[in-house]
Amino acid sequence: MIQIKDFYTSPAFADAIVKCNMTHSMSTKGNYWDNAPTERLFRSFKTEWVPKLGYENIHEANTDLARYLLGYYSQIRPHSFNNYLSPAKKNDSFLIKPS
Repeated sequence: MIQIKDFYTSPAFADAIVKCNMTHSMSTKGNYWDNAPTERLFRSFKTEWVPKLGYENIHEANTDLARYLLGYYSQIRPHSFNNYLSPAKKNDSFLIKPS
């Protein structure tokens, strides 16, 4: 049985990260705040969007995840961090408006 911590520090995982042109980053032990925004995103996805019985196949899951992230989560869903505006609406507030 492989331990989770061993998996993320394994040479195989490191090689896979390099092949995907990604950077492997791990915070210090016990520093859970580093990953808080990502954990919150996945919690929202799992509790607000994923069907109770899951998905029929990977294609259905991928399609629904894209619909959630690119549609609902970024365009519609209010975020307390943004004074209850969606990320898209908050982004619009930074655009220079013609006078």
